Amino acid sequence: MAHKSKTQQQKAAVKKQNKKDRELREEAAGIAKAAESGEGSTKANENKPAKQQPAAAAKKETKPKKTRFQFLKDVRAEMKRVTWPSRTDVMRWSGVVVGALIFFGVYTAVLDNVIITPGLVALTSLGA
Repeated sequence: MAHKSKTQQQKAAVKKQNKKDRELREEAAGIAKAAESGEGSTKANENKPAKQQPAAAAKKETKPKKTRFQFLKDVRAEMKRVTWPSRTDVMRWSGVVVGALIFFGVYTAVLDNVIITPGLVALTSLGA
């Protein structure tokens, strides 16, 4: 049988915990109904410890688990899944980026020196 990934293990653990929580809530609802209906006092006394269990479970749910380095562990796991480009791909795309920088640098210089600067000089000479 194949091993489950960490993500699959975590999902299974969450599902299992949700099932337990649901069962505790259903049990607590059943106890509350029995207490409201006024069943015998012996049954109400027997169920008191069971009433405290859902309250304790609710406290556990509200208190977050301390995971100080969980983010770094997740980052490490994600970095293992990354598909890294080959050296030739990196060189090819670096060339594309450098080419684009040169093109737009020349375009900006031409736009500035040929069109904008003479226009500004012409406008300022009209006012003087």
